[in-house]
Amino acid sequence: MQSFDLIIVGGGLAGTALAVALRDAPLRVALVETRPPVRPSGWDARVYAVSPANVAFLDRIGVWKHVDPARVAPIRGMEVFGDAGGRLAFSAFEAGVPELGWILESSTMALELWENARRQGNLTLFCPAQPESLSFDEGAAHLRLRDGQTLSGRLLVGADGRDSWVRQSAGLAAHNTPYGEKGVVANFETEKRHRNIAWQWFRDDGVLAYLPLPGNRISIVWSTPDNHADELCALSEMQFCDRVAEAGARVLGELTLVTPPQAFPLRLMRVPQTVAPRLALVGDAAHGIHPLSGHGINLGFQDAAELATLLGGAPAWQDIGELRFLQRYQRARREETVLMQTTTDGLRRLFRQSGSAVGALRNVGLGLTDRLPFVKNALVRYALGAF
Repeated sequence: MQSFDLIIVGGGLAGTALAVALRDAPLRVALVETRPPVRPSGWDARVYAVSPANVAFLDRIGVWKHVDPARVAPIRGMEVFGDAGGRLAFSAFEAGVPELGWILESSTMALELWENARRQGNLTLFCPAQPESLSFDEGAAHLRLRDGQTLSGRLLVGADGRDSWVRQSAGLAAHNTPYGEKGVVANFETEKRHRNIAWQWFRDDGVLAYLPLPGNRISIVWSTPDNHADELCALSEMQFCDRVAEAGARVLGELTLVTPPQAFPLRLMRVPQTVAPRLALVGDAAHGIHPLSGHGINLGFQDAAELATLLGGAPAWQDIGELRFLQRYQRARREETVLMQTTTDGLRRLFRQSGSAVGALRNVGLGLTDRLPFVKNALVRYALGAF
């Protein structure tokens, strides 16, 4: 049996960020992952919007400075449109900041985190490795791998995604609400320059976002009912480009497909308890929200930052797997997570309701917010911390 202070199961963005954030901590860390990240040929269709607060976190742990700037696009403005003329615009210049956030590919971020983890002195990588069984006793968590190795640790962190094996094995409940929607993602070359502006349309058929990529490229996320998502993915390349351009009011002219569309199911997931004795959850294992806000990975990075701060600052006598100690992490993360889940779910419900009265009200609300600088500034300031 190999003994560690901390075992992290899941080498995705949140799990690896947590491991790297503990590089200077007096802890022996194990990271268990099925397969290392790989760079796709061309551009990755899966992209993330990363907030300034999380860029600062990635910079502190030594990752951001290694990210290839040719694969990153800053967001300097954002325009949001309702389904009946409502409009809301945000500007980095008006907010007095250089950028509202950054867009980059999932694989670019994953590879940089992984390279940092590989060079880390207090970290042992188990990859490829598949968990087989998990048990707990008063003093440790015990993880048996499929190849027969057994690891023990004072604390085990589940960072293994929405369908978390760790969460299920530990018996922590997750309440899932399927949306009956899929997120359709794809990348395009654009006829017109995007000027580092992100666009979002609340439409009768869902929420469409254009996210700027380096050069004359964008990535899109179209959150839409299942049948419409399937219809979009079945279109010819030319038809799909035309449909996406038309849905976005052709603000960027004609579109040329760079990566074919992919669709993934959407659901709201609430996890009432994200800690237990010897156990903590981070990232998508701990929460799931609608992608219309772009907050998902930012919540995961903030989970990693908060837990790393707690663990790294623990005195030598502290048992890091003690429930009362771990509840400090759960309390610190609960407010933001619940706020984002409630807000994104509420917005989705609001724009899915039919009826002229409801439609007029929500679009007037967008327009009114756009004309109230103090409200807009409050929204921007929040976005800078958790966009």
